[in-house]
Amino acid sequence: MPEVTDATFAEEVLRSPVPVLVDFTAAWCPPCRMVAPVLARIAEERRGALKVVSLDVDRNPATQAAYAVLSMPTLMLFRAGEPARVVVGARPKRRLEEELGLDQPR
Repeated sequence: MPEVTDATFAEEVLRSPVPVLVDFTAAWCPPCRMVAPVLARIAEERRGALKVVSLDVDRNPATQAAYAVLSMPTLMLFRAGEPARVVVGARPKRRLEEELGLDQPR
Protein backbone atom coordinates (compact mmCIF):
# COMPACT_ATOMS: atom_id res chain seq x y z
CA MET A 1 0.00 0.00 0.00
CA PRO A 2 1.48 3.37 -0.94
CA GLU A 3 2.50 5.60 1.94
CA VAL A 4 1.80 9.32 2.19
CA THR A 5 3.56 11.82 4.42
CA ASP A 6 2.92 15.27 5.85
CA ALA A 7 4.73 16.61 2.76
CA THR A 8 2.73 14.60 0.19
CA PHE A 9 -0.69 14.45 1.86
CA ALA A 10 -2.22 17.46 0.07
CA GLU A 11 -1.14 16.29 -3.38
CA GLU A 12 -1.88 12.57 -2.94
CA VAL A 13 -5.09 12.82 -0.89
CA LEU A 14 -6.70 16.25 -0.97
CA ARG A 15 -6.17 16.82 -4.70
CA SER A 16 -6.88 13.26 -5.82
CA PRO A 17 -9.43 12.96 -8.63
CA VAL A 18 -10.75 9.74 -7.02
CA PRO A 19 -11.79 9.09 -3.42
CA VAL A 20 -8.92 8.21 -1.10
CA LEU A 21 -9.02 5.90 1.91
CA VAL A 22 -6.28 6.89 4.35
CA ASP A 23 -5.10 4.35 6.89
CA PHE A 24 -3.66 6.31 9.84
CA THR A 25 -1.37 3.65 11.24
CA ALA A 26 1.67 2.95 13.43
CA ALA A 27 4.29 0.20 13.45
CA TRP A 28 3.56 -0.62 17.11
CA CYS A 29 -0.20 -1.13 16.51
CA PRO A 30 -1.36 -4.81 16.31
CA PRO A 31 -4.87 -3.96 14.98
CA CYS A 32 -3.18 -1.93 12.23
CA ARG A 33 -1.33 -5.03 11.08
CA MET A 34 -4.62 -6.98 11.18
CA VAL A 35 -6.45 -4.53 8.92
CA ALA A 36 -3.59 -4.12 6.40
CA PRO A 37 -4.48 -7.24 4.31
CA VAL A 38 -8.14 -6.15 4.24
CA LEU A 39 -7.14 -2.73 2.92
CA ALA A 40 -4.86 -4.33 0.34
CA ARG A 41 -7.81 -6.40 -0.95
CA ILE A 42 -10.06 -3.35 -1.11
CA ALA A 43 -7.34 -1.43 -2.99
CA GLU A 44 -6.94 -4.25 -5.49
CA GLU A 45 -10.68 -4.70 -6.05
CA ARG A 46 -11.31 -0.97 -6.49
CA ARG A 47 -8.19 0.00 -8.42
CA GLY A 48 -8.86 3.12 -10.47
CA ALA A 49 -12.01 4.03 -8.54
CA LEU A 50 -10.50 4.32 -5.05
CA LYS A 51 -6.98 5.03 -3.87
CA VAL A 52 -5.89 3.40 -0.59
CA VAL A 53 -2.85 4.85 1.19
CA SER A 54 -1.27 4.67 4.63
CA LEU A 55 0.14 7.40 6.84
CA ASP A 56 2.48 6.55 9.72
CA VAL A 57 1.32 8.79 12.57
CA ASP A 58 4.67 8.63 14.38
CA ARG A 59 6.54 10.00 11.37
CA ASN A 60 3.80 12.43 10.28
CA PRO A 61 2.45 14.23 13.34
CA ALA A 62 1.19 17.32 11.49
CA THR A 63 -1.41 15.43 9.45
CA GLN A 64 -2.38 13.31 12.44
CA ALA A 65 -2.99 16.48 14.48
CA ALA A 66 -4.80 18.27 11.65
CA TYR A 67 -7.42 15.51 11.50
CA ALA A 68 -7.50 14.89 15.28
CA VAL A 69 -6.53 11.23 14.91
CA LEU A 70 -6.07 9.80 18.39
CA SER A 71 -6.51 6.04 17.92
CA MET A 72 -4.99 3.60 15.49
CA PRO A 73 -6.03 2.38 13.10
CA THR A 74 -8.19 5.27 12.00
CA LEU A 75 -9.51 4.86 8.48
CA MET A 76 -10.65 8.11 6.89
CA LEU A 77 -12.34 8.25 3.50
CA PHE A 78 -11.75 11.51 1.62
CA ARG A 79 -13.99 12.62 -1.22
CA ALA A 80 -13.17 15.82 -3.14
CA GLY A 81 -10.51 16.70 -0.58
CA GLU A 82 -12.80 16.46 2.45
CA PRO A 83 -13.19 13.71 5.06
CA ALA A 84 -16.45 11.92 4.27
CA ARG A 85 -16.39 8.91 6.63
CA VAL A 86 -14.26 7.76 9.57
CA VAL A 87 -13.89 4.31 11.10
CA VAL A 88 -11.72 3.68 14.14
CA GLY A 89 -10.42 0.16 14.71
CA ALA A 90 -9.96 -2.98 12.68
CA ARG A 91 -12.99 -4.54 11.00
CA PRO A 92 -13.70 -7.48 8.69
CA LYS A 93 -13.77 -6.44 5.03
CA ARG A 94 -17.54 -6.51 4.56
CA ARG A 95 -18.24 -4.49 7.69
CA LEU A 96 -15.51 -1.99 6.86
CA GLU A 97 -16.95 -1.46 3.38
CA GLU A 98 -20.42 -0.94 4.88
CA GLU A 99 -19.25 1.55 7.50
CA LEU A 100 -17.24 3.52 4.94
CA GLY A 101 -20.12 3.53 2.46
CA LEU A 102 -18.10 1.60 -0.10
CA ASP A 103 -20.87 -0.95 -0.49
CA GLN A 104 -23.12 1.68 -2.08
CA PRO A 105 -22.94 2.67 -5.73
CA ARG A 106 -21.67 6.19 -6.22
